Amino acid sequence: MVDYKKAYNKYHKQPKYKKDRAARNKARRKALKEGKVKKGGSFDVHHIDANPQNNSPKNIAITHRKSNRGQLKYRNRRKMYSA
Repeated sequence: MVDYKKAYNKYHKQPKYKKDRAARNKARRKALKEGKVKKGGSFDVHHIDANPQNNSPKNIAITHRKSNRGQLKYRNRRKMYSA
């Protein structure tokens, strides 16, 4: 069973993670305003350098939800098996 209260207190409540979440939301809102994504759409705002607080236009890419949410696992796996 998942203890959501414990997870919130340990992770989501911390100031760093609140700032990261706010920066992600800000990037999403900007993309919505520019018409790059739609509300409820299947596209995500991807931060190329994996830093959610870096919202420069060069660091933002619009990717499909399926590929964007699997990238972190793939990136870590690639590091583990590379020489």
